[in-house]
Amino acid sequence: MKMKLALPSFGLTVLLAVAFPAGAQAPEATSPDHDPDYLSTYSIIALDPETGELGVGVQSKALAAGNRAQHIRGGVAAIAHQAAANPMYGPMGVKLLQRGYSPEDALEMMVRSDEGRDNRQVAIIDMEGRTAAWTGETTSDWAGHTCGENFCAQGNILSGPEVVDAMVESFQNSTGRLEYRLMDALDAAEAAGGDARGKQSGGIFVSQMPEDGGYRGEMVVDLRVDDHLEPLVELRRILDLRRSGQIIAEANDLLSGGDVERAVSRAEEARDLSPENDRAWVALARIYLEADREADAVDALREAVELEPRVRNQLDDAAFDGLRDDPGFQALVED
Repeated sequence: MKMKLALPSFGLTVLLAVAFPAGAQAPEATSPDHDPDYLSTYSIIALDPETGELGVGVQSKALAAGNRAQHIRGGVAAIAHQAAANPMYGPMGVKLLQRGYSPEDALEMMVRSDEGRDNRQVAIIDMEGRTAAWTGETTSDWAGHTCGENFCAQGNILSGPEVVDAMVESFQNSTGRLEYRLMDALDAAEAAGGDARGKQSGGIFVSQMPEDGGYRGEMVVDLRVDDHLEPLVELRRILDLRRSGQIIAEANDLLSGGDVERAVSRAEEARDLSPENDRAWVALARIYLEADREADAVDALREAVELEPRVRNQLDDAAFDGLRDDPGFQALVED
């Protein structure tokens, strides 16, 4: 990346000096072999131009990478900072973008001010889909990045360039909700070889545009797995659990509006997405009962009780009054 900017204003000079103090050095290039906190990481940042959502997906052989490798300000930017990460790239990048700098100019300014730049990896995307990325010369191999329309994919200590290529291909060929496009990209990266040191933690983060001129957008997805043998498997499980809950709410709204048939369909979708979610089974039972499918309602409650025996505490709800005389329901209550 060529450095081309004039010196920043005095105010920004002070801010950058605080964020990147003179003499502050990144760890030596050999540090990843000895430092468990080194963010040997692959990540993807992206914008959904239709919804205005910004997102980050990350996986690393480091504890709680999701807490340290990303910074999102809804309506402004998403920033990934990894390798010998300096988390100040997040808030400083947002400040510069809010002052009118492009992602490229903001990143150039921060990198130039940072004596540890050669061991950093940083990527920025703004609300126009403009991107900028930096991979320092001594960032541990394999390291690199690729930016395209509305995304940047990057990683270090990877098994090879095919890991970043897999994220790029996945994102470019996917549609649908941004959080699932990010999840699919992470899975593609892992399937291509992933982090050369292994896997430990991950996260999915999505922020929407601020409403009514608010100061910052709402984090609509904020999920992380801090330590797990299969972090991406666990991350998808809780992502599905979250989405299952949203679909249950949609099904209940349909039921309240009198559209029982569609409510049943949505409740079944919630159950299928997260079959270990006992709440999905309970919601489905209520909706089956409204659809005059008493036997199916009892079966759904039986599944819920098997998953979580304390569901029995909910069976005295008036919603299940229509099942009081059913022998199968009575057996559930009495067990």
